[in-house]
Amino acid sequence: MVKIEEETKLDFSDVLIKPKRSTIKSRSEVDLNRTFKTLHSKREWTGVPIMVANMDTTGTFEMFLECQKHNIITCIHKHYNEMDWIKFINDNSNALDFKELSTKNEINFDYLCISSGSSDFDFNKTKTILNKIPQIYMIMLDVANGYTEHFVECVKKFRKEFPNKVIIAGNIVTAEMTEQLLLAGADIIKAGIGPGSVCTTRKQTGVGFPQLSAVMECADAAHGIGGHIISDGGCTVPGDFSKAFGAGADFIMAGGYFAGHTESGGDLVEEDGKQFKLFYGMSSDTAMNKHSGGVANYRSSEGKTVKIPYKGDVKNTLLDLLGGIRSTLTYVGAKTLKELSKRTTFIRVNNQLNNIYK
Repeated sequence: MVKIEEETKLDFSDVLIKPKRSTIKSRSEVDLNRTFKTLHSKREWTGVPIMVANMDTTGTFEMFLECQKHNIITCIHKHYNEMDWIKFINDNSNALDFKELSTKNEINFDYLCISSGSSDFDFNKTKTILNKIPQIYMIMLDVANGYTEHFVECVKKFRKEFPNKVIIAGNIVTAEMTEQLLLAGADIIKAGIGPGSVCTTRKQTGVGFPQLSAVMECADAAHGIGGHIISDGGCTVPGDFSKAFGAGADFIMAGGYFAGHTESGGDLVEEDGKQFKLFYGMSSDTAMNKHSGGVANYRSSEGKTVKIPYKGDVKNTLLDLLGGIRSTLTYVGAKTLKELSKRTTFIRVNNQLNNIYK
């Protein structure tokens, strides 16, 4: 029998945050850093809980070197090989044996996350890199469909092999799968199916969940057992980041927001005197032709390729983003990012922007 859930699910565009009386005089008084202790690995992490997505057009070593200056995590894409990683460490650290980092090194591993898929090849590759560079302590297990039993077993396998590493797992959008992956060994769950700007999963499969409601549901489930969640995808402006945090997200991951910069991957092209950078989903024809020899005959592309106007250095985008979130906190009277979800009341809207001048 077909089941229909009657309760309306909401996206970022469906709501605004209601302002509240505030005693904060200036955005400079606001603290965006948070401290978390992870469920299984018992690691304590402090920083601005924003993550650059592990796409090969955003999750680059160059992006990491800039984002770490702002206490922001970069999830490095999985297509760098062992020698790429070693060269990166050598170029940015004096620790030739990787056992003890020099005080002069430019790498802060609190803001560096390695990515892996769920295959045996991915597991062995990740294990080899982590054996060479044990200072990396965050692992992202990233698959499009986090609902398979195979993926649950993958999480268990990684937890057994890396008991002291922070394990991030996703993607899912519901409470029950949030709980299952946390109980399987994940510390942090990545929530989001289809909200990304170059993701076509909802179009190709009809599967998905409005992102704001997904964050609220998954956060409630995770926090009940001591876990944390990442809102992955759908944030197009700084206000969307604030809404995700207000809905209970512990971290926010974004791809398109960080695409098109000097530090981003993707080819730089010029048309009619204007510069663009290519940005594509990791399940797109472009990505699969680049990394997998093409789209397998049993599947279809679930991503698209777009040209983004070249934005210059990512530093300016980061400052604008963080400034917007700080401003949100002043509007609701929250001095710290941790307080935002407690101070947030959403109001339903039919229209939130005046677009007369686009």
